[in-house]
Amino acid sequence: MRKIALVTGASSGIGQACALALLQDGWHVALVGRRVDALRETLAKAGDKAAHGVAMPADVSDEGQVKALFEQVRERFGRLDLLFNNAGISMPTTLPGDVSGDDWRRMVDVNLNGAFYCLSHAFKVMQTQSPQGGRIINNGSISAHVPRYGSIAYTATKHAISGLTRAASLDGRAFGIAVGQIDIGNVASDMTERMAKGVPQADGTIKAEPRMDMSAVVETLMTMARLPLSANILFTTVMATNMPYVGRG
Repeated sequence: MRKIALVTGASSGIGQACALALLQDGWHVALVGRRVDALRETLAKAGDKAAHGVAMPADVSDEGQVKALFEQVRERFGRLDLLFNNAGISMPTTLPGDVSGDDWRRMVDVNLNGAFYCLSHAFKVMQTQSPQGGRIINNGSISAHVPRYGSIAYTATKHAISGLTRAASLDGRAFGIAVGQIDIGNVASDMTERMAKGVPQADGTIKAEPRMDMSAVVETLMTMARLPLSANILFTTVMATNMPYVGRG
């Protein structure tokens, strides 16, 4: 039986790398992002495996678009075996008193509401399909555990992702739905270019931070994805060895 995966934020960075890895591993993959041209560019990198992927543009912060997305997945593939709930945004270093209501709501809309909408619809598909079950992997962050200086909105949403993971993991037991979380620290990508140049630390200094190769994240995600549904990695942290995390601040 073919395996069906859906990856959000698949047009760049972690989502792109993991979507390509799933395609190479034999999965059929729905690639989700806001720009269809960027998704098609990702598919073009899959070579002869591109035929097993499909670009499905959607804004995860829009509940109606997410509902339509999962209806399209069910109609096209008949089932869903894996959701990599990856889409998210960040914002520049900003102290709490300077975070606007608009910025706060935008962060919550994408990082928390969007993650919930996708998890909710994936859960329903996995609950009602036959054979029943599937796997959901949420992309948390180091900030799901400890904050980075000047990141109150991002940190709040990522702490909330851990709550989604725990609650959905508990609720999924009866339906063969395994829910886990990958917490990633300082992977080399466009999103972390500024870390290589220097970012504010808790002591007020500006320091460059080590980054790890994307392959470390991909290998970790694939380990989670390949597990039988009788096993689950509930939480795992993969990070650059020398980044400030343990004892951060």
